[in-house]
Amino acid sequence: MKIVLIGAYGKIGKLVQTAMAGAGHDIVKVGRKSGDFQVDIESRESIRQLYQVVGSFDAVAIAAGEVVFAPLSQLTAENWQFSLGSKLMGQISLVQEAIPFINERGSFTLVSGVLNEEPIFAGVTGATVSGALEGFVRAAAVELPKGLRINVVNPTILKESEAHMGQFFPGVIPVEGWRVAQAYKRSILGVQTGRVYKVD
Repeated sequence: MKIVLIGAYGKIGKLVQTAMAGAGHDIVKVGRKSGDFQVDIESRESIRQLYQVVGSFDAVAIAAGEVVFAPLSQLTAENWQFSLGSKLMGQISLVQEAIPFINERGSFTLVSGVLNEEPIFAGVTGATVSGALEGFVRAAAVELPKGLRINVVNPTILKESEAHMGQFFPGVIPVEGWRVAQAYKRSILGVQTGRVYKVD
């Protein structure tokens, strides 16, 4: 199986690599500035060029996209544009632009987050984006051609990110990253579609 892993060198991306290793899968590692190939997920043209170079594949797994953490009263239009353009539209574009290239019965795995159900202070952009992504996945699942599947992994804060993100999640028990990677594996190798895999 040929898997295009977007955000391959972030915390989740590295964990997904480990989870999928040793089973004969060809993992195409894609980063912003490193990896087998590079992509700017905020640019549809960059995404299209990536898929053209990679050629056909069986799965796209996304562990990329950023949002701005700031109090609602301080969020600027630019903050919103960045958050929506990166984590929301970036992932949506990665799905739409892949359709001509992905093999029949292939799969997409996206990443949201716990904030749309468990809000925190300064997390309104993350909550908004996560809710929108999960709505997109449920709706896209009934429209995708070629027997394609699509799911989204919804993790709480990772233990590996606690040192620099823990201040935003007071009292929240972090999840071990390997469990998040297993949710990706379930999505990539399983049979379900339109699912939100919560890891908390």
